[in-house]
Amino acid sequence: MAAMGTDAAPILDPDTYLSGVPHGLLARLRAESAVRWVDEPGGPGFWAVLRHAETRRVLRTPGVFSSWLGATQIRDPAPEALAYTRKMMLNQDPPDHSRLRGLLTKAFTPRALAAIGERIKGWARELVGGLRGEFDFAKETADLPLLTLAEVFGVPAADRWLMFDWSNRVIGFQDAEYAASAVAGPDVTDLARAALALRPTPDAAGAMPDPRTRAGMPDLYAYAHGLGELKRRAPGTDVMSTLMSHVDDVGGRVSIEEFENLFWLFSVAGNETLRNGIPGGLVALMSYPDTYRALKADRSLLPGAVEEMLRWWTPVMHFRRTATVDTELAGTRIDAGDKVVVWFSSANRDERAFAEPDAFDVTRAPNDHLSFGHGPHFCLGAHLARVQLRAVMNAVLDLPGLLVPAGEPARLRSNFQNGLKRLPVRLS
Repeated sequence: MAAMGTDAAPILDPDTYLSGVPHGLLARLRAESAVRWVDEPGGPGFWAVLRHAETRRVLRTPGVFSSWLGATQIRDPAPEALAYTRKMMLNQDPPDHSRLRGLLTKAFTPRALAAIGERIKGWARELVGGLRGEFDFAKETADLPLLTLAEVFGVPAADRWLMFDWSNRVIGFQDAEYAASAVAGPDVTDLARAALALRPTPDAAGAMPDPRTRAGMPDLYAYAHGLGELKRRAPGTDVMSTLMSHVDDVGGRVSIEEFENLFWLFSVAGNETLRNGIPGGLVALMSYPDTYRALKADRSLLPGAVEEMLRWWTPVMHFRRTATVDTELAGTRIDAGDKVVVWFSSANRDERAFAEPDAFDVTRAPNDHLSFGHGPHFCLGAHLARVQLRAVMNAVLDLPGLLVPAGEPARLRSNFQNGLKRLPVRLS
């Protein structure tokens, strides 16, 4: 089944990404074909979709390319875990996905988003404004997405580092250092203490249980269950209280189980994508110092710069779908049941969609990047992600000088998140 030409195996190997995204290899694969078969050690293999137009087509046709059939990660869930995994909004197709997304969209009111946006600007100034000398930019800015998520969920500030731990365990399943790198402080709520009592411990080899299963994250689900019941019983002014109070046109509302899965999704996706996108944006600026200086002189360029950071760095590198029927994509026959993986890191540098795609160009227009997806699963947190990136970069541009590298960055061992564990910099 494998196509002739360049070997595609390295794009799946997490060790590849320790030295960076293999953009040269992806470009060669993309030049050969829009769709490429990739052998999968321990699995059946999958079709990698490498070009922009074909990626958009897959994402906007859930009737043919399903999120629900096999979920959205390349690795097949264990059979006993699949039924529960399918209940997460990320892994649903219409109409179930449409119902839950509609309820959630109505909870993100313009008033709520505006209030959160103002707080984000203040937090970014506090985190970045006082930085001087040498420091780890990835570490110093890691708190911003946690503060934002705590605001959305109405999670007490003292408990927000539990979300840091949970996202580390999920994203770090290919990186042992990352998976066990976070601990919560002692001053947490009773709800957090009860959840922490259920936290799994690493086995003799240092591995944590599979975080994609409910059994692998008992502490997260216990916390989410208690928080969901609290929001329903005594709602506050946060977005999730609004969600738990809302009743749709046919009397439906979000169940506690659905809230638990939303909490899992936001705690991981809402944290990790920004946690990697923020230092990735700075890497872009440091790689193009003339552009960095231009942004300091003209802040009207910042919105375009943020979109270009999202394209150039691409925090989430791929998502999976499963073919529901025999079909064809770019002349390639795909059988029902085949795994189809859209590779955002490649689509966002497709020469057919972007002129000089490897260049970081803050004036690029249009910039139809796919870092937030496309179609019915377009990222619900896109607005908040953009607000956070703009706020941090604005604070960076306010610093008296330019940030420059102060050592080699440490990359996350992952074929899913384009991540930086450490980014040493200094203020020049």
